[in-house]
Amino acid sequence: MERTTLPRLNTFAGLSLILDRVAERRDESLWVNEQASSEHARYLLLDALGQTYLLPDREALRWLDSGERERLLGELKATFLGFAGERPHFLLAMDDGNQATEMESALGARRAGLRDVGLQLAADEAGLFAYAKGLAHWQRETRYCAHCGAPVILVASGHRAQCTNEACGRVHFPRTDAAVIVIVEHEGACLLGRQAGWPKGRYSTLAGFVEPGEALEDAVRREVSEESGVVVGEVRYHSSQPWPLPQSLMVGFTATAVSRVIRLRDHELEEARWFTPQDIVDGLADGSFLPSLRLSVSYQLLAHWLQQRAGLDLDALIAQTKR
Repeated sequence: MERTTLPRLNTFAGLSLILDRVAERRDESLWVNEQASSEHARYLLLDALGQTYLLPDREALRWLDSGERERLLGELKATFLGFAGERPHFLLAMDDGNQATEMESALGARRAGLRDVGLQLAADEAGLFAYAKGLAHWQRETRYCAHCGAPVILVASGHRAQCTNEACGRVHFPRTDAAVIVIVEHEGACLLGRQAGWPKGRYSTLAGFVEPGEALEDAVRREVSEESGVVVGEVRYHSSQPWPLPQSLMVGFTATAVSRVIRLRDHELEEARWFTPQDIVDGLADGSFLPSLRLSVSYQLLAHWLQQRAGLDLDALIAQTKR
């Protein structure tokens, strides 16, 4: 039997390995408040841009304890994230820009965004930051009922929004936009594209949002066809990645094209072309090819394809170019 090599975890993925969200107890306000006042509680503080605070001397999150939360941000409502080990974790989201600046001094910390430090943080902290950022964005964007326009209040410890209009009473849940991203192959080559505003030489796998009434596999076929004109046959699931920039879930696939005919249709791409493993090796060596950032699942799709098709390690290839 052929051994299947599982892809490594994508950035921000695998949070369930260390965090129990305890979703069934979010409505128990007394219990949640007890956890919030516990000496073991940890608080992740985000500003209005979704940036958080880091320790001044290394790439690690600057967590607040319950005493610091009460002393510095006592009136700021906390959102329960779950338990990591024996410690309850919470989110504190600020809207006041001046307060966010003052907190840098108060905490002896510096601010950074998820895109900037996602790869430098430990995997568990990167996942928690992504979780908190996505939830905070939804809370900030969901201030009014989408049905009647009345104000909403956050309930279930910040995981639902309740319309305050008694005649309506709609409940709103956190929004995640599903998007597909795919590496398409045909007889030993993969299809990559680039947008006009990208750095010179950067190519990426193709991606797009899922539309209503559309299966994920159908979304892959449609997006590839719209962007490149390439017709896709078989589609296989690869892996997924939370992408709270601001509120997406990237669902990764591999797919096989029927032919190599390229015809740019929707003009979203400046160029699309087929790359063999040797093309990528040569392009990395002479600087004419740049892969997607390692932060994204696009990088992992390409890395997995190179390993499976040619036994090449993308990380090692890139490291060679930096010597």
